[in-house]
Formats: sequence, C-alpha cells, structure tokens
Amino acid sequence: MTGALQASLFDVEAEGPSFTDLRTALRRTHLTAGAWIDVASGWISGSDSLFTSLVDAVPWRAERRQMYDRVVDVPRLQSFYSDPTRLPEPFLLQVKSALDEHYRVELGENFTTAGLCYYRDGGDSVAWHADDGGQTGGRSGSQKGRGASEDTMVAIVSLGAARPLLLRPRGGGPSIRHSVGHGDLLVMGGSCQRTWEHCIPKSTRPTGPRISIQFRPRGVR
Repeated sequence: MTGALQASLFDVEAEGPSFTDLRTALRRTHLTAGAWIDVASGWISGSDSLFTSLVDAVPWRAERRQMYDRVVDVPRLQSFYSDPTRLPEPFLLQVKSALDEHYRVELGENFTTAGLCYYRDGGDSVAWHADDGGQTGGRSGSQKGRGASEDTMVAIVSLGAARPLLLRPRGGGPSIRHSVGHGDLLVMGGSCQRTWEHCIPKSTRPTGPRISIQFRPRGVR
C-alpha cells in the first residue's frame, strides 16, 4: 500500500513551485578518481504540490526484471521520457532548462531524457548500481552505455519524503549518505558512473512516498 506524504514544514509555496539560482544553491563535493557530486538542499520550493501532481499525471509502470535465474518484480514504479518535452508537468521543463544552462559548458551538451521512479514506501528500493547501461547484483542482458567509458552527469531531483541515497566506490569501501527529498537536487558528475555506485536501500521504518526525476544526456541510462 502506498503511504501518505507528510508535507514538509519548510516547503513553502507561493504561486506554484519555484527554484533558486543554481550558482548559489549548489555545493560540490569531490570524491575519488575524478568523481564529484553537487547538492542543493531544498532547491525546489512548493515541491510537495509538484509531487502530488506527478503521482496522478505520470503513466507509472510496474516492471519485472531478470535477476540471475529468475524474474522478479522491480521494487518501485517507473516511467521514462525519451523526449522531456512530453513530461506531463510543464514546470519540469523549467527545471531541465535551468540544469542545461548551468551545466552545459562543463557537460558539453544538454540533458535529453527524463526517467522517473516512484518509491511508494520503505519496501521500494533500487540496488547498488551505476548509470552505465548495466546494474550490479545479477542483472543480465545489459549493454554498456556512455557512462561506462566517459565522464558524464546524472541530475536527480527528489520530491516527497526524504530517503537515504548512498554512494560508495566501485569494488567496495565506506559509503557516503545523503538524505534526499522535498525538492532536493543531487548531481553526480565526472567519473562517478564509472568509479562509484549508488543505491536507495529498503527501510523497515514507516516511510512516506518519494518520486525521483533523473535527467541524463544522450546514451546514458
């Protein structure tokens, strides 16, 4: 059963959702091997109403996936837009435009796709993986994409209840934890998809629903 979203006391909305200037909102952390993350906490104001709009407007799909020798349910709902102009919420085009303007020189191109994940409660999750066209943990039949061989970026906007997003070096090592939700932005860049992995772990605690919107450049998924 999908849990109810508990609104954030800090998510103030005037006339619809809005966001602040990325030049002052972002804080960059350099990791290892040329990887980095940018974080802007509470970047989007009025994000709870945006969350509610997306729950109703997005054509969410429940999917199944080959894992080792069996087919299992993907523990979250998903939707993918190869053309972000077809997103059902026009405000997300403003979000994409702001990301394009800020990162275009460093990235060398625009973000061209939008993937959405709906984590209904603490039982929904995503395993350790990198956005390189494949996923660790037994996923078969994957083809490697640009993230496996090139520096790239993945920009994640989180709406709804905060969930921990963990990052760790490939091959193991201490993990880094960020709690993301209620309009937070986290951007993974540099070699992050080649040299680091990330996940959203399951939680046994009562957890409200969360939606993530992942903006990626061409050939990265």
